[in-house]
Amino acid sequence: MLQGTRDELIGRLAEAVGSVTVAHPLRVAVDGAPAAGKTTLADELAVVLREQGRDVIRATIDDFLFPRAQRYPRGEYSAEGCYYDTHDHDALNRVLLDPLGPGGDRRFQPAVYDHRADAVVSPPVMTAPANAVLVFDGVFLLRPELLDRWDLRIFVSTALAKTVDRAVIREQRASTRADIERRWRERYIPSQQLYFATVRPTQHADLVVHNDEPQRPVWETVRRGDPLSEALAGGE
Repeated sequence: MLQGTRDELIGRLAEAVGSVTVAHPLRVAVDGAPAAGKTTLADELAVVLREQGRDVIRATIDDFLFPRAQRYPRGEYSAEGCYYDTHDHDALNRVLLDPLGPGGDRRFQPAVYDHRADAVVSPPVMTAPANAVLVFDGVFLLRPELLDRWDLRIFVSTALAKTVDRAVIREQRASTRADIERRWRERYIPSQQLYFATVRPTQHADLVVHNDEPQRPVWETVRRGDPLSEALAGGE
């Protein structure tokens, strides 16, 4: 494991992106529990990549939800429902990941759903440059339905109990503390425990970022012996 500053971590991730050679846009997954810090990490990585001259497509699993009326057949606080019923993986593969992958035509849409309006959307189809980078954050990204679509896999790990405190700070203007804690303890945390028990996502990641202290992160590589793992390890 290595520990460093936030800038050192982001720099290492940017180096890892640069070390991957594919004949299509590079698809980067930033997986992790709710409030683990994956969205912030993905945003910071995207900024650095753009500064380096890369075309970046920034997208999130929140824009590939099923409409609310379809998401809760098992109940609003169901952990199984969170894992099995929430995200439209078929649409994600069809309009974004497969078009950017091997044999794809690079014509993509970055979203199919507006979670603020709870409405299905169909944004204009865009064409990605061949050397573009998709930086995609979300929960459950290393599950079997999506696993082979990623060219670089990052997992952001944080103690699940710590995510509750972060969620209260982040969402206190929109929800009561009691409701936030209930959603985390009954739905989000158990769904992550289900994910770990059935998929073991950290075993499929290229890099695991331990984000309990965001300004002093610790990271470790999972794959070894290839240029990607060497870039990630940086002498580890």
